[in-house]
Formats: sequence, C-alpha cells, structure tokens
Amino acid sequence: MATFATFPANTLIDPVPFKLGIHDTAIEELQTLLKITKLAKPTYENTTKDANYGVSRDWLEEAVRFWREDFDWRKHEKEINAYPQYTMLLAAPGQKSYRIHFAALFSQKRDAVPIIMFHGWPGSFLEFLPVLTHLQKEYTPETLPHHVIVPSLPGFAFSDPPPLECDFNLGNVAAIMDQLMVNLGFGDGYVAQGGDLGSKVARILGSRYQGCKAVHVNYCYLPEPENVKGEISEVDRRDIARAQNFKETGSGYALEQATRPATLGIVLSSSPLALLAWVGEKFLEWSDESPSLDTIIEAVALYWFTDTISSSFYNYRQPYVSENAGGHANKEYYIKKPFGYSSFAMEITPVPKAWVAETGELVFYRRHDKGGHFAALEKPEVLWNDLKDFIEQVWVA
Repeated sequence: MATFATFPANTLIDPVPFKLGIHDTAIEELQTLLKITKLAKPTYENTTKDANYGVSRDWLEEAVRFWREDFDWRKHEKEINAYPQYTMLLAAPGQKSYRIHFAALFSQKRDAVPIIMFHGWPGSFLEFLPVLTHLQKEYTPETLPHHVIVPSLPGFAFSDPPPLECDFNLGNVAAIMDQLMVNLGFGDGYVAQGGDLGSKVARILGSRYQGCKAVHVNYCYLPEPENVKGEISEVDRRDIARAQNFKETGSGYALEQATRPATLGIVLSSSPLALLAWVGEKFLEWSDESPSLDTIIEAVALYWFTDTISSSFYNYRQPYVSENAGGHANKEYYIKKPFGYSSFAMEITPVPKAWVAETGELVFYRRHDKGGHFAALEKPEVLWNDLKDFIEQVWVA
C-alpha cells in the first residue's frame, strides 16, 4: 500500500514519525483490573430493555467479558500503525509549547487542497481512520487531490494535555491547530472540518484565522435564533423535538463533565469498567446503527492506555462562561467564508438548515437519511463525498 508519507515541499518543520506501542505491563494491568472489577447488582434501571436510564447491566457484562477474553489490542495497534502518524512540537502565539499527534495522508499533487479534520468527544482520531482507508483505496499519492490532516486534540490520545497552571479552552486549541497547518506549509489556505466539539474548533478557525478559507461541519447545535429566516419543514420540526428530548433526557453527562470534571475524571480513570460504561453508552445511543463491541472497546482502550479521559473534559465548561469560544450561537464566531453543513438523520441534536444559515455564509447543505453523531466512523464515504463536493464548489486556487 502506498504510504502517502512524503511531506509537501513547502513544509516549514518536518513532523516526527510516530508509532503506537503500549507497554506489555499496561496491558497486563488492564487484564487484572478487568478480572477483579465488580459489576453492580441488578436494579430496575439497569435491567430495563429499552435502556432509557443508561447502559444496561447485561450489555456491560458481555462487553467486559469480550474485552477480557476476545479483544486483541495488539491487532488494533498493528492496524492503527498502518496509517502514517506524526507528532510536532507547536508553540502557538502566547502559549506554551504542545506536542501534538496527528495522522495524515500527504498528496504529491502540487495543487492538492489541505484539509484538517477534527474529532469530538468521546471520540478520537480513530473516528477518521475509515475516511483515510477510503482515500487510500481510491487514490495514490500522485492522484490524491487533498492533503488530509487528522490531529488528536490537546488532552486526547497522544497529544499533550492542557496546562495545570491556567485555564484552557477551544480558542487555545484553534490557535495550536492553525500553527500546525502553518508549520506543515499550509498557512496560505486550508479547509477545516469537524463534528461535535471539532465543529467548534473549525468554526473558530473559519471566523478568526486568515489561513482557514472554508469550513464544513456535521454538527451545529444552537437554540432557535431570533427572527430566523427560511422554511421549517415537518422533518425539521421532528428534528427539533428530538433535540429537545435529548436535552431533557440525554444530556446529563454534559452537565456533570462541565460542573464536576475533577470528580468524574478521577472516578473514570480508576476503573476500566466505569470508563466502558460512561463512554460505551454514548457510542450505543448516539449512533444510527450501534458500532461493534470491537470498535467501541478500541475507543475506550485508547482512553484507558493514554489516561486521557480526565483531560478530555475541559471543553464542556465553555458553555457556562461568557465567551463560549466557538459556540454556534455566538455571533462573534459567525463564519464569513464559504460554509458547508451535512445533516445526518440520527444526529443527537439536529437543527434545521435555516438555523444553521444564521451562523455563517451557508453555501452547501446536504441531508442524509442514515448516519448518526459519529459520521466519520459510521458513514465515512458519505461524509467524505460531501466534503469533496463542498470543496469543489468553493475552492479557488
């Protein structure tokens, strides 16, 4: 398979190749914890068949058994290492230096359009590996029309965590990510794409950074704007009702992560079963079709081995402060550049096209009948085709 690992000629700082390798002792320790961890007794709430009160005891019992007996981390590690990965030490203006991890496919085409794609929570760069697989199958390094950069956000996976001595928010993240693109030689122009909190990072880049020329997102939750223009269809009304239901019955995790991240981080970092329940619930409930146990546990294992669940919560405090950096309803982050939005049917907080259009110069909109919150993982080819079509429509070399 072609490596897609030749850096562009105008790269300012060469990235350092990265290879994942979890130590045997960490894997052995995890196995011990999985064997001795206590599973909660049956209750009315954890035995209901519709799982209205969270992850079910039966699912968790089987998931732990699978993790202990059938899951092969070394197999996943080998598969992850098949993708070109790097780290780079970045010093964004006014910040300390951060070592940032990223996967990437570099094109050898002189006119290739650079794209940076951002994951959300409880995701990671793993979400986008199916997209990279699709591109590796469809193109060679000589024909790939894009450079595709997939970073681990600060505090996730193998990127440095936020600092201990001061606050840190998505505004800081955006500055670091713009510096990454500048160092890779893409400072003159790139496209930002994201879902979940990654959509907020993309929004900040599009509204505040000259190098970001266009923004595409697959998540854009906001309250109904005042004096909104545009048609609200019957499908839109159902989406609005579903988003309201999620806010009322499914968003307790966000309030906990925003208001008690210290306590929650300590709890989840002490038990792989607790971490599996907290993160696994989101993959089950937020996906259109539930991912396999293998996929879910790979995501959870990455958090466990990198000890990053506690450092992944910082962005949830933002809606409770005045700035709310990158908030889709925050008019300070209106996108005055080409803006695209892909709507997937089972997104947890879907909003009408008319609402999205209030947040930027919306020139591309496409709605899909399948797919959920983890679009890059669930529908990689569909998401990529939307992004490709958007770029073809708006990019001016």
